[in-house]
Amino acid sequence: MSRAALLVLADGRFPAGGHAHSGGAEEAVKAGRITGAASLEDFCRGRLHTTGLVAASLAAAAALGVDAVALDAAADARTPSPALRVAARKLGRQLMRAARATWPSGELDDLARRFPKGAHQPVVLGVAARAAGLGAVEAAYCAAYESVSGPASATVRLLSLDPFDATAVLARLASEMDRVVDRAVEAGRRVVGGGVDELPAGSAPLLEIGAEVHAAWAVRLFAS
Repeated sequence: MSRAALLVLADGRFPAGGHAHSGGAEEAVKAGRITGAASLEDFCRGRLHTTGLVAASLAAAAALGVDAVALDAAADARTPSPALRVAARKLGRQLMRAARATWPSGELDDLARRFPKGAHQPVVLGVAARAAGLGAVEAAYCAAYESVSGPASATVRLLSLDPFDATAVLARLASEMDRVVDRAVEAGRRVVGGGVDELPAGSAPLLEIGAEVHAAWAVRLFAS
């Protein structure tokens, strides 16, 4: 296993399309739920323990070799918002392009054939991690970090928030990310023997509602 591959996969400059998505932060800023570093931290913490945990669990299970088609269906069932499902598949399609170019893999090729319009991004992430020689822990860390780094980065642009303050938010969440990853990897391992019903289904209703509101905007800075 090359842990350095994790740095490539998690690097914000990896061309996976995440820079075009705010993780719900754009709508939350307009609604007044994110106004500065303190409220950004609250927002990111909520994402981390709900959708972040689900994404990390899906990625961990995919990295362990669980059937990606079953995982994709499970991801769909855990994403009530049509707008978020569309965003997740767009991100999955872009990540797939980048991953296949970086770590050629029969598993990635097969997943691309099965989902020409894109599988859910955490599922693709787990398969990409597997192609890169990484394991469930690394895949889960990547997914958990993405769940909070995206909104933090977006808020710097949306609010002209000091980048140092945004980075400090991520640092303060580090120990919670560790715990979320532990839970996600445990869930992924249970899925190997017990099926996708073992995956968590943490909900974030405001994110779902906000995604539908955001999708209807005529002008927006981010795609989601």
